[in-house]
Amino acid sequence: MRSSAAAGAGSGADFPDALPSPTSSAAAPSHPSLSPGRHYYLAVDRNQFKMRTLLELLGVVSDRRGGLPIAICVSSRDELDAVCAAIANLPFVSMSPLYSDQAEAERASILEKFRQETILWNQTTKATAIAESSTTESMGTKLTIIVATDACLPLAAMAEAPLLARVLMNYELPAKKEAYLRRMSTCLAADGIVINMVVGGEVATLKALEENSGLLIAEMPIHVR
Repeated sequence: MRSSAAAGAGSGADFPDALPSPTSSAAAPSHPSLSPGRHYYLAVDRNQFKMRTLLELLGVVSDRRGGLPIAICVSSRDELDAVCAAIANLPFVSMSPLYSDQAEAERASILEKFRQETILWNQTTKATAIAESSTTESMGTKLTIIVATDACLPLAAMAEAPLLARVLMNYELPAKKEAYLRRMSTCLAADGIVINMVVGGEVATLKALEENSGLLIAEMPIHVR
């Protein structure tokens, strides 16, 4: 399932507008509130290349959509720490982690800041009316990123609103449909994009998620070198 898209990282592909929707009739989701055709996978040959691929992908997104609100989901605290350590010093990223032993006030502040950045990005995008063309430029601001484990996603029971990120990156693919759908419902805007990073051993898990959720997870049409 290694990506074979002809478009290179420096192509005119845009985020998130220019990613085409899959056309298969199988894309109709079983969950009525989820949008079909906005789910993609990015295949990595080996697990040791996964982090480098993530960093390169963030660089591509930053070039095309500076300031884009992104949620990155992982399955464990160890992976959260690893992702945060890798992207914390990127000059084009403003990153905040959500972790289990975080102070309540700090957590509330991070969630509110991210939502405000999302509102600002949406308003700025509409105001500037960015054209869909090969010359689309970055908005000139840092990517706004939240990194979270499944245990630390926003909780409706605690009156925490969804993040409404424009892009949800599943750095670690959840094994169960319920976890995949919860990440979407708590993190993603209605018209956002999900990017699933997978290695060879996760192909079966990806296919099972497709079949169980009724979603079509298509090959991402951007080749990250």
